[in-house]
Amino acid sequence: MEVSRIRALRGPNLWSRHTAIEAIITCAEIECFIDRIPGFEARLRERFPEIALLQPTISDEVIAMAHALEFAALGLQAQAGCPVTFSRTAQTLEPGVYQVVVEYSEEAVGRLAFELAQELCQAAIDDQPFYLDDALRRLRELDEDVRLGPSTGSIVYAAVARGIPYRRLTEGSMVQFGWGSKQRRIQAAETDLTSAVAESIAQDKELTKTLLHAAGVPVPAGRPALSAEDAWAAACEIGCPVVVKPQDGNQGKGVAVNLSTREQIESAYAVAAEISDEVLIERFIPGHDYRVLVVGNKLIAAARREPPHVTGDGTHTVRELVELVNSDPKRGVGHATSLTRISFDNIALARLATEGLTSDSIPARGARVVLRDNANLSTGGTATDVTDDVHPEFAARAVAAAQTIGLDIAGVDIVCNSVLRPLEEQGGGIVELNAAPGLRMHLQPSYGKGRAVGEAIIANMFADADDARIPVVAVAGTNGKTTTVRLIASIFSSLGLRVGMTSTDGVYVEGRRIDTGDCSGPKSARNVLLHPDVDAAVLETARGGVLREGLGFDYCDVAVVTNIGKGDHLGLSYISTVDELAVVKRVIVRNVRPDVGAAVLNAADPMVARMADACPGKVTFFARDRNHPVMAMHRAQGKRVVYLDADSIVATEGGFEQRIPLAEIPVTANGAIGFQIENAMAAAGAGWALGIDWTIIRAGLADFVNDAETAPGRFNLFNYRGATLIADYGHNPDAIMALVGAIDNMPATASTRRSVVISGAGDRRDEDIRQQTEILGDAFDQVVLYQDQCQRGRADGEVLALLQLGLRNAKRTTDIREIHGEFLAIDTALAELRSGDLCLILIDQIEEALGHIAKRVAEG
Repeated sequence: MEVSRIRALRGPNLWSRHTAIEAIITCAEIECFIDRIPGFEARLRERFPEIALLQPTISDEVIAMAHALEFAALGLQAQAGCPVTFSRTAQTLEPGVYQVVVEYSEEAVGRLAFELAQELCQAAIDDQPFYLDDALRRLRELDEDVRLGPSTGSIVYAAVARGIPYRRLTEGSMVQFGWGSKQRRIQAAETDLTSAVAESIAQDKELTKTLLHAAGVPVPAGRPALSAEDAWAAACEIGCPVVVKPQDGNQGKGVAVNLSTREQIESAYAVAAEISDEVLIERFIPGHDYRVLVVGNKLIAAARREPPHVTGDGTHTVRELVELVNSDPKRGVGHATSLTRISFDNIALARLATEGLTSDSIPARGARVVLRDNANLSTGGTATDVTDDVHPEFAARAVAAAQTIGLDIAGVDIVCNSVLRPLEEQGGGIVELNAAPGLRMHLQPSYGKGRAVGEAIIANMFADADDARIPVVAVAGTNGKTTTVRLIASIFSSLGLRVGMTSTDGVYVEGRRIDTGDCSGPKSARNVLLHPDVDAAVLETARGGVLREGLGFDYCDVAVVTNIGKGDHLGLSYISTVDELAVVKRVIVRNVRPDVGAAVLNAADPMVARMADACPGKVTFFARDRNHPVMAMHRAQGKRVVYLDADSIVATEGGFEQRIPLAEIPVTANGAIGFQIENAMAAAGAGWALGIDWTIIRAGLADFVNDAETAPGRFNLFNYRGATLIADYGHNPDAIMALVGAIDNMPATASTRRSVVISGAGDRRDEDIRQQTEILGDAFDQVVLYQDQCQRGRADGEVLALLQLGLRNAKRTTDIREIHGEFLAIDTALAELRSGDLCLILIDQIEEALGHIAKRVAEG
């Protein structure tokens, strides 16, 4: 069994909405089906008893080895605690070759699960050992290492619940919520509203105390110490007992409390000085340690923290008691569990020594043995939720403290006897403020109920009903995608929005190209949605990117499918038929926003029209023929249709009607170019689906000029010495047919001498390359064939031979030339043009060829 390719599908994809690993599996004939390997399934279950029941897909009659790999990869993740449920295996047209798709929650974990699944299946084949416990341990450890921690995760889950899209920006806790100009960012429990100044103040405990004291917030008296001797002097000034802590520490590191002797204070100073250059000595406040979470101007949660401790039973040593406590399944390493294991380290031993104990001491039954002075959960402390008990005046002081230093999210550490009374009444005080506070104690307290802190943070970042989305239109199809994208972008621009646009010739933001090349994939889509100056996005969505990685967004507001026709790129990536191609193009329709989104579909194309059944939103059909059965049925149901009526595009729904004369839409050349009429109808339908006023839609269509600058390679017209030149990127039979139809509709072209310059992309099927010249041979007098720079896997001269074959029975072509090189072929055709002639140039290198043509036109 060989795995020849592994892809991570990072967005909604051909198979599902789940992120997934897709692998191409090739099995040797003897290993292709598990019933051909005696005892395989029994050995597999012996090594992995929890594996699901092996069963084939509905169309299969036997169980392939690929199915075993599928269920092993899914099952291993599930047993490791990953929330995965989806998997699928599909047989390709190649014997023994399968596509195996398995959901993942973390990409690295999904990839490791595939590797381990291969090892498991091979071990079952060879009757060799497989160490399941070790495999699950590796998966759990990797999952713990790469997935979001509890604080960040709670905020992300709250955003998802509100329909706010998110994207993880780093392997750490940096996350973006929303798209384009509506985006916001967090890093753990710190947001883009948290100022660097406020964070810096919070790290400086002495400055924090000074500011809080000035604002009338109770804080313990104290000052920095410059040496161990000065620490003792400060303690004498303040009055013992005191607290010694690093001035810019965190997580309770280096903090020692309730110290009264010179030896204790000087020893604590030495520990704190290793963490911070400056050490703070402050009055010890007796009472409990409380952590209060403030978000915005509200107290969201409060917890009483207890330091890590054990309770004696008169039998076990301190070390044994710690081991017993740590055996609780609720305790673990890191953030995977609600509690952390108690750290039995040098700090714990030193704390025991202050009580005259060692690790081997046996505490009396009921004796409470504290192992640390601070109550941080990260060292094994516990937290009890007391949110419902907080006195309003107590809460007001915590909120005032956070606002005094400017933190939008703050963990406020308070020492006092109770949260039931105001701080001032009980002599309590705020001892510390923390930026980016840990949220775990509030999400999963040791005792009491968890609080919706993630929801509170999201509510503070986004107004009610704000989902942080910008309008997103996805456009797919065989032909017309780029022009339709540009027409929709023009409509958005007329609305005054800053538009981000992806297409096969680049990424554009506000009309400025920021990336070049074919940018119709998910990476370019994500880049547009990351751009802070984008108010609306129009994304050309090609099949290659969908197959390679899935979509670059979770949902679109509008999905436009221009056509499928006879297809293109068939035979690549296991997409061999027009039906299979339609399934790929349909992915954007399946991922329209439920209920509120819409699909705009070509009713005249049967493959596209059938996509309506997959749309979770509304459907608008367009076609030139209003009486097409699909259009007629949709109209009869009072639903939206866009069609051609004489010299106008008409949009109707129930009793509503809007007419746009073709004369107002320059791209249609007053209705002479049929495929541009369809592109304009699709764009108008998209604008309508988004609720854009028809005055704006008309302005957007009217402002779009189809020249080489605004729509390169899309029916660009030039005048060359009285001859008409048309440059287009048409590269499949449907596009060629549409171009010929448009040329036939142009004034006085039927009797005009016509020439065409064409090559063929080598990654098309033989019949697709041949059919292009079969069409052109009946419409052009001269055909100039050229071999381009990239044959895409074809042998030298192979594409030209196929093009020649298509011209064998040409009805009109009498002159055929073969040229090596695109620019030389163009020059050859131009050299023979006379005034009144027409030349169609099917370009390959869009920018370079258009530049070459423009230069020749300028030279006259």
